[in-house]
Amino acid sequence: MKTVQAKKVDALEAIYDRRAVREYTGVHPSRETIQELLEAAVQAPSAMDLQPWEFVIVQDAALLKRISDRSKKLSLHHMKPGSGLSLFRRELEDPKTDIFHGAGTAIIIVAKPGEWPAIEDCCLAAQNLMLAAHAMGLATCPIGFAREALQEPSFQKELGIGEHHLPAMAIAVGYAKSRPKGPPRKPPHVVAWR
Repeated sequence: MKTVQAKKVDALEAIYDRRAVREYTGVHPSRETIQELLEAAVQAPSAMDLQPWEFVIVQDAALLKRISDRSKKLSLHHMKPGSGLSLFRRELEDPKTDIFHGAGTAIIIVAKPGEWPAIEDCCLAAQNLMLAAHAMGLATCPIGFAREALQEPSFQKELGIGEHHLPAMAIAVGYAKSRPKGPPRKPPHVVAWR
């Protein structure tokens, strides 16, 4: 497995420049780099300091393909005609489509069971991870299509995810073939300032 060392950049630069990348070189980040990303992720705010996250790293190409294929099938099955997701119908029907975009590495953030809903905390950890990855010269893309497949008992068992745990977010991580320019952002809409 070939790895590349990354160069770090400023956090504000990462916030403004990070974009979802959908074309990867297939080069895996090193184990040390992934560990750095996880360390950044767990610095996220956490309600009552429960830190309700766990992580699954998937780099096995055959497993990523099975998750991708199952995710596409489930997304197509539940897709309502005319919904915003129907724009992706052709892409999801294409057997060549990889929902992980050829990244070769997926980091799945899993919410542990508990009294407090943990999904929000896991999403905060995901944002930390994606910003840290950008700052380190890596590319990321949150993969919403994977969530339903990852919640199936067979995948949870294969990935070592506890029965009452909830896969909250899958993130493709790797080195970009190209970096897209983001669309202009709308200015913040302040509803009230009292």
